[in-house]
Amino acid sequence: MKVLEKKYLVPFILVTSLFFLWGLANNMTDTLLAAFKRIMSMSDTQTSLIQLAFYGAYFCVAFPAALFIRKHSFKSGVILGLCLYAAGAMLFLPAAKVASYGFYLVAIYILACGCSVLETTANPYILSMGDPETATRRLNVAQAFNPLGSITGILLSQTFILSDISLYSVSGTYFGLGCVLLVIMVVMMCVKMPEGKSMVSDDEENNWRASVKRLVANKKYLFGVIAQFFYVGAQIGVWSFTIRIVMNELGILEKPAATIYLISIIGFCASRFVYTWLMKYFKPSKLLVFGALLSLICTLVVVFSVGSQWVLVVALMLISVFMSLMFPTIYGIALGNVEREDCGGQPGDAKIGASGLIMAILGGAVLTPVQGMMSDAFGINWSYIVPAICFAVVLMYAVYVTKVETNKA
Repeated sequence: MKVLEKKYLVPFILVTSLFFLWGLANNMTDTLLAAFKRIMSMSDTQTSLIQLAFYGAYFCVAFPAALFIRKHSFKSGVILGLCLYAAGAMLFLPAAKVASYGFYLVAIYILACGCSVLETTANPYILSMGDPETATRRLNVAQAFNPLGSITGILLSQTFILSDISLYSVSGTYFGLGCVLLVIMVVMMCVKMPEGKSMVSDDEENNWRASVKRLVANKKYLFGVIAQFFYVGAQIGVWSFTIRIVMNELGILEKPAATIYLISIIGFCASRFVYTWLMKYFKPSKLLVFGALLSLICTLVVVFSVGSQWVLVVALMLISVFMSLMFPTIYGIALGNVEREDCGGQPGDAKIGASGLIMAILGGAVLTPVQGMMSDAFGINWSYIVPAICFAVVLMYAVYVTKVETNKA
C-alpha cells in the first residue's frame, strides 16, 4: 500500500517544508534560555518564561486557527501562519533597542502564534493525502523534516547567537529569519495548491460545537490529547535544559555544550526515519510503547547519575533518539478515527480534532517552568523527574491503545 500517491506529491513537498520552518523556530527558542540567562543574569525559572510565551501561544491560537481553515482553506492557513511567524521574528530588533525582556516575550508569542497556525494547518492536511491506513506513516515522513529544521536552528544559534552572546546577536538572527519568511510567504501565495476546503455542508461547517462533543466522547482521541500534552512537556523540558545540564556536568561554556544538544537533535532526526521504516513491520502503538519505556529509563538515568558525567550525557542524548516518534504517532493514532461513522465521527471533525492536539502543546508552556522551579530548588539533575513523569503518561497511553487494538483484532 502506497504511503503517498503521485497526485499528492507537489502539495506534500510544499506542506512538508513547513515542518522544517517551525522546527527551526522551536529549537532556536530552546537556545535562548541559555543566552538570556547569561545576558540578563536570570534564574532558570525566569528564563523558562520564554517557553511559557512560546507554547502558551500554541494553546491560545490553535482552536481559532482550526476554525479559520475550516471556514477558508489550508492555503489560507499557511499564509496567515507565515505572516505571523515573520512579524514575530522581525519584532526582535525593536526589542533589542529597548532592551526589554517583556518585549522579547511578546515577539516570541507572536512568532509562536504563526507556528501554531502552521502546525494546525499542516498536520491534518498531510493525514488527508491518501489512504487512512498509511496516514501515521505519512505524517512520520513529513515530521522527519521537523528535526532537520531543528538542526538548522541550533547551527544558526551556535554561529550567530551563542558565539557572541548579546541582545543584538539574538535580535539580528531573528530579524534575518523574518526576512526569509516573508520571501517564502510570497512564493506560497504565488503557487497553485489544492484549496483543501472541508467537504461538509454549511450547517456542519458552522456547528463546531457538535464536533467538540463527538471528540470529547472519543476515548482514544481524548487520552491522545492528554498524552500529547505530557509528551510535549517532556520534549521541551529535556531540550530546554540540555545545554545547562551539560555545562554543569562537563564544566564547559554554552557554545560547546550546544554541540551535545545538536548531536541529540541529529539522533532525533535519524531515529524518526528508522521508526517510519519499522512501521512497515510493527504497529505504531507497539513502537510507541517501546519508545516511551526507553525514554523513561534514560530520563531516570539522568536524574540519578550525579557524578557520572558521561553516563548522564549519553542517556540525555538517547532520550531524543527514543522519543522521536512520539508526537506524530500520538497525533496519527488519536486523530485516525475521528471522522469514522462507526466511531461516532462526522466529516470535518479532523480539523477541530487537530486543534486539540496542537493546543496540547501547552504542555511545553506549563511543565517547563515547573522543571525550572525544580532546578532552582533541588538542582538541575532532579528537575528531570518532570519529563520522567511525562514519559510515564505517554507509556500508559501506548499500552491503552495496544490493548484496544488487540481486543478489536
